[in-house]
Amino acid sequence: MTAHYDQQPVLQARGLVKRYGSVTAIDHADLTLYPGEILAVIGDNGAGKSSLIKALSGALVPDEGEILLDGQPVHFNSPMQARELGIETVYQNLAVSPALNIADNLFLGRELRKPGILGSVFRMLDKKAMEERAQAKMKELGLMTIQNISQAVESLSGGQRQGVAVARSALFGSKVVIMDEPTAALGVKESRRVLNLIKEVRDRGLPIILISHNMPHVFEVADRIHIHRLGKCAATITPESHTMSEAVAIMTGAMEVDDSSAAA
Repeated sequence: MTAHYDQQPVLQARGLVKRYGSVTAIDHADLTLYPGEILAVIGDNGAGKSSLIKALSGALVPDEGEILLDGQPVHFNSPMQARELGIETVYQNLAVSPALNIADNLFLGRELRKPGILGSVFRMLDKKAMEERAQAKMKELGLMTIQNISQAVESLSGGQRQGVAVARSALFGSKVVIMDEPTAALGVKESRRVLNLIKEVRDRGLPIILISHNMPHVFEVADRIHIHRLGKCAATITPESHTMSEAVAIMTGAMEVDDSSAAA
């Protein structure tokens, strides 16, 4: 799926500010995500990337500014509210429960109940329906190297665990998927599998915000690159308009970018 820059942005942040006493973590930051694109967010440690993403995913409430979803202002007081509106986040620490199986992890906190009185009164879980939907989603994303949907997540490799986390976001994310360092601590082969999975999710219609320190990965999969510096957007570029060295130079402040030359 190609990005549609002539359409209304799916997600926008305008003038976001977050202060912790005298420290300004987000300094009037802007961000724009268009339909059908992978937007990478890069920046040095302490640049405010995590705070910005937390604000977009509901884990942090900004002091100023606004967030728009499909052009409508939204306000999140918790990650659950963001999830209810279709914004799913895959965190760096995976946030999967190792002792539970794959299907249980996919539906954790959103379990399906059996129809009728068994579900409404006796609160019985519809394990068969959850396993069938989990199997279908894993197959759709090309993750059927995992043979048994009921096997414990702790028995999976790092790349397969990341695949489970991504599959969960793709299962419930109807608007945006945010991925925080999805290839961190993975080997070369597993990183390749996760990168292919990211592109697969994008190609199925979900725009993605990708936070990463791995510049080769960013330049491989991103449509646009949001460079965050000192709490705000220093520039938005594309892999075609700038090299990795130039992106690093902008990130560290060694190079200034003219707004007219930056990406939309």
